[in-house]
Amino acid sequence: MNESILVIEDSKDIRESTAEILEFSGYTVLQASNGKKGVEMATNQRPDLILCDIMMPELDGYGVLYLLSKNPDTDSIPFIFLSAKAERIDFRKGMEMGADDYLTKPFDDIELLSAIESRLTKEVKQKAYHSKTLKNLEKLTIGADSGAAELKALIECRKIRHIKKKQTLYYDGDAPLGIYLILSGSVKTIKRTDDGRELITGLYSADDYLGVDALLLDVVFNETAEAIEDTAVCLLLKESVITLLSTYPQLGNQFIKILSNNIRDKEEQMLDLAYNSVRKRLSNVLIKLNKQSSGEPVEFKVSREELASMVGIATETVSRTLSDFKDEGIIEKKGSVIRILDMNRLSKMKN
Repeated sequence: MNESILVIEDSKDIRESTAEILEFSGYTVLQASNGKKGVEMATNQRPDLILCDIMMPELDGYGVLYLLSKNPDTDSIPFIFLSAKAERIDFRKGMEMGADDYLTKPFDDIELLSAIESRLTKEVKQKAYHSKTLKNLEKLTIGADSGAAELKALIECRKIRHIKKKQTLYYDGDAPLGIYLILSGSVKTIKRTDDGRELITGLYSADDYLGVDALLLDVVFNETAEAIEDTAVCLLLKESVITLLSTYPQLGNQFIKILSNNIRDKEEQMLDLAYNSVRKRLSNVLIKLNKQSSGEPVEFKVSREELASMVGIATETVSRTLSDFKDEGIIEKKGSVIRILDMNRLSKMKN
C-alpha cells in the first residue's frame, strides 16, 4: 500500500493518533497543524487523500477546500472533513463545496479506515466514468469551434462526487455553485408543499445536466435534488461555465436547448395534472420511465411513493391503478420492479 494521506488538524493529540492509525494500516502520512500549512503541503506533495478538520486557526477547513478546488492540480484529491459538529448545516456546506465524506469526532478506527478505503476505491472508477461521459459529449457540442475541447477539459479536471441513494445534492433555496453533470445513476428534483407532500418535478440520468436554469437566470435553486440510487456527479463551477458560454455561443445555444426542454417537460407535467385522469397520468409517467430505461425487456425499479409523487396522487391510488394495469396485461409487477408488457395499450390509454 503506497497511498499517501494528508491529515490537517490543529489538535496535536488527534492529529498524531490519527496518523498512528493510518501508518499502522500501511499508509504514508503527512501532517499539517493548520489550514495554511495543509494547502502548501497538498500543493507541493499532492497526497492521494486529505483528512481535514473544519474549525482551525488561520484558515478553516472550508477555506482549505475552497483553495484546493480552485487549483487544477489539487481539485480531484478525495477530501474528507473531520468535525466535532454534527449539525446538518455543516454537513450540507461541506458536501456542497465538494467534500467527499464527513466524519464526526470522536470516530473509531473502523469508521476512519472504512471511509478512506471507500473513497480510494471509488477514485479508481473515476477515469472510467469520465471516459464514458466524454464520448457522449458529441450530443452537446458540434464543430471544431463549438467549445467541445474546452468543455471536455473542464469535466476531466473536476472531481467526481459519489452521492448515496436518498442523499440530497442541493436544497430548494440554495445558491448554486455551478451545474451538475450526472455521470452514472439517477436524480430526481422535487417540490414540497407546506403540509409535507412531495411532487417530483424532474427525473435525470447519466449525461444529463442539473441546475442549468439557476445558472443561466442567476437565481437560487427552486427545487430540491435527491439521488434515486447511488449516483456519481461532477460539479462544473459557475465561473468556468459562464466563461465557456460567453466564449462559445454555439455551446451556449445547446445549454439553452437543455433549459427549453426542461421547461417543456414541466409544462407538460402541469397540463397532465390539470386535465388527465389518474389512469392516463400514471401511464404517461410509466412511458417516461421507460424512455430512461436501457434494459431489455423494458423494466425499471420505482416505489409506490415515488410514483405517487410523480403523478400527484395518493399511494393507495397508485397501488389500485397498477393492479388494474396488471390484471389487464399491460404491465408485470414484482415488488418495486415494473415491466411493461404492452407499450401500445399504455401509450393509447384513454383519458
